[in-house]
Amino acid sequence: MRQRIKYIAFILFALLSVSLHAQETKKPNPEPELTASVSKNKLGVNQRLRIEFKINKHGADHFTPPNFQNFRVISGPIQSISQSYINGKASYSQSYTYIIQPRKKGEFLIPSASIQLGKKTLKSKPVKVIVLDAVEIPKDPNDPNYIAQQNIHLVAEISKSRPYVGEGVYVEYKLYVSKNISVNDFSVTESPQYNGFWNQDIKINGLRTHLGTYNGEQYRYVVLKRALLIPTKSGRLAIDPMKMDIVIGVPTGRGDFFGNPITRNITRSFASPRKFVNAKELPIEGKPESFNGAVGDFDFKVTTSRSVLKSNESARVSVEVNGIGNLKLFELPEIKTPSELEVFTPEQKERVTVGPTGIKGRITKEYTVVPEFKGKYKIPNTEFSYFNPKEKKYVTITSDDLFVDVLEGKELVTDSDKNSVAKKDVVSTGASFRYIQTKATFSPAKTVDFFKSNSYYLLLFLPLVFIPIGIVVAKRREARSNDVLGNKLRKADRLAKKYLSEAKKQLGQKEQFYIALEKALHNYLKAKLRIETSDISKEKITELLEDKKVDNDSISSFIDVFKSCDMARYSPVTVVEMNQDYEKAKQVITQIDKQL
Repeated sequence: MRQRIKYIAFILFALLSVSLHAQETKKPNPEPELTASVSKNKLGVNQRLRIEFKINKHGADHFTPPNFQNFRVISGPIQSISQSYINGKASYSQSYTYIIQPRKKGEFLIPSASIQLGKKTLKSKPVKVIVLDAVEIPKDPNDPNYIAQQNIHLVAEISKSRPYVGEGVYVEYKLYVSKNISVNDFSVTESPQYNGFWNQDIKINGLRTHLGTYNGEQYRYVVLKRALLIPTKSGRLAIDPMKMDIVIGVPTGRGDFFGNPITRNITRSFASPRKFVNAKELPIEGKPESFNGAVGDFDFKVTTSRSVLKSNESARVSVEVNGIGNLKLFELPEIKTPSELEVFTPEQKERVTVGPTGIKGRITKEYTVVPEFKGKYKIPNTEFSYFNPKEKKYVTITSDDLFVDVLEGKELVTDSDKNSVAKKDVVSTGASFRYIQTKATFSPAKTVDFFKSNSYYLLLFLPLVFIPIGIVVAKRREARSNDVLGNKLRKADRLAKKYLSEAKKQLGQKEQFYIALEKALHNYLKAKLRIETSDISKEKITELLEDKKVDNDSISSFIDVFKSCDMARYSPVTVVEMNQDYEKAKQVITQIDKQL
C-alpha cells in the first residue's frame, strides 16, 4: 500500500515538473542585442570615462570595438560573464569594458561596436559624449568624500519659477544615487522652510526607487518629500535647503575572494541647493470689486434646499465653490437676504485634496433661513470673481436670483398700516363728565435734613477708612516696582505665554502644534530684535543673539527647540513630548528676555 502511494506521488510530481517546464518554454526569450552604456555623458577634458558593451545571449564571439579616435584608451577591454537562475528564469550577459579619456573638448559620438552571434552581426547604438573644460580633481581619486560628492546629489525641483501670487507651485526633493555606490541609511537633519508661502506636504506612500537622468547620466533616485507651495506675497521668495546625513557604501578599489567589490561606509552631510521663486503680483487692470483673492479655475453656484415652505420652517441656502486652486486661502461671498428672513450663522464645509496641481475639491457655506411672515421673498444674486493664471485674466460668475415662497404664517404689517388711524364711535358713560371740586385738603410734605443723617456720617468717616488702605496698596506697589529682577521675570513670563498661546491650544495635534511653536519663536525674535526672521538661518539667529550678549546655553536651548520642531514632523511624538517642548520653549523665551 505504501509503495502504491509513493508511486502515485512520484507520477504527480513528474507531471507537475513537465507542466512547469512547458510553461517556462512558452515564455518568449529576449531578443539578442548589443548595448553600449557610459558612466557619464558629460565630463571634463581631464576626467576618465567608463564605457561598457554588453550582450545578453550566450555564444557571441569576435567582438570588434569602436574607433575611439577622439579618446585615449587607458585600459581594456576587460571581459566579464554573468549568469543567474532566479525563480526558474535564467539570465546571461557578457560584457566588454574600456576606460577612456578624451583628447580635447567638444561634442563627440562614439561609433558602434559589433559582435558575431552565429551568422548574425549585432551592432550597438552610437553614444553621445560632451567634453567640457578641465575640472578640479583631488590627488587621490579614490578619496571616499570625493567619490560620494560625485555620485550622490540631493536636489529640489520646482514646477514653476514665476507663478502669480496665489498660484500653486509644486516642489519635489529627490536623492540621486549612481550605480557605483550604495546608500545604507539616511536621516533628515533640517527640513526646508517655506517663508512667504502657504504650504502643505503631499503624502508619499513609501520610498520607491526609480531610474532617471541627472546631468545627462543614468542614476537611481528616490522622492523624499513633496509639497504644494502657494505664494502669499509678490517678489523673490527663497525655498531653504533640505539637509541630510547619509551613510554611503563607497568602493575601496579592492575585491573579496569571489571578486565582489569591498565597500567602506562613510557618513556625509548633503544639502539641496536653495531655490528661488519670483512671484508676480496679480494685475490691477480689470480686477472686479467682488474679487477676494481666489486664484485658479473654479465653478460657483448658489442653491436652496426648498423654495416653498411655511412660516417658522427652515430652508438651507448653499454657496458652493468647486474646482482647483487656492481653495483654502479665500473667503466665500456672503448672500444678502430680506430682513423678513431670519438667517443664522453659516456652517462651512470643506472637501478638498492637496496634490501636485493644487488644492482640488469644493468648499460650501450653508445658511439656515427661517421666515416669519407669509409672502414671497427674493434672495438677490451673488457674485464671485477669481483670477485664472492660465488665461491671465479675471473671471466673474453671477448666480441667479432665488425666491422663497412662504404660504402660511402671520401677515406682514406694513408701515402704512401702522400709521393709519382707525375711526371709533364715541361711547357715553356715567363717568364721562364730573363736577368741579370746590374744596381741597392739604397736608405739609415731610422733609428730612441731610445734616446729622446716616448718609452724612457715612460720607464723613468713609475717607478715614480708605486712607490707610491706599497707603498699604501704594507701599506694595512701590516695593514691587523696586523689585527689578522680579519685574523682569514676570514680564518675561507674560511675554512667553503671549507668544506661545496659540501653540498651547494645539497641544495634542502634532503638525499644528509644531507649526505654531516654530511661528511663536519667529514672532518673538521679530518683536525683540526688530528684524525679519523669515529669510535667515539658524546660524544667523545664533549670531544675532550673541551680538545681544545672550549666553551660549540660552542660545543652544533656543536652537534646540527649532530643531525639535523640524524633527517632530518626520517622527512619532507623544503628548508628553509635546508638553516638554512647550515648557522648554516657554523657559528659553523667559531666559533670553531677561538678558535682552
